[in-house]
Amino acid sequence: MRIQKQFGHGRWRKLKGIGRVRLENGSICNVEVHWYEAHGIGRKKMKIKRFLG
Repeated sequence: MRIQKQFGHGRWRKLKGIGRVRLENGSICNVEVHWYEAHGIGRKKMKIKRFLG
């Protein structure tokens, strides 16, 4: 419900995936990323959950 209050009404889903990110020290890592997404609104609140080998 807090996501709807902050970004608007929609069919919000919690999703996860794997991506590559560049850290502040310049290294590139594979990570597991979680976020919320709704049709017509897009991805919000992306968060790195864990670093993969």
